[in-house]
Amino acid sequence: MASYITELADRLARDTLAAMDASGEDRLHVEVAEVLAAASTTLEEEYLTCMRVRLAERRGRSFLERRIAELGIGAKSG
Repeated sequence: MASYITELADRLARDTLAAMDASGEDRLHVEVAEVLAAASTTLEEEYLTCMRVRLAERRGRSFLERRIAELGIGAKSG
């Protein structure tokens, strides 16, 4: 069941991020989490974990891309 919950939460997190990008609503994930909390705290917790991880990855990637540009090097992916 845990992997199913993670899959649902991550899919919702990806969709929320896409909506946030399209709308400029940078706190939309908080509203979604509030709705989830009323129905399932288990799903809410997993969703918030997925959101935190995805948002952190974005920040880390943005930082890395800036540093690579500053250093004038290319990064290998994979």
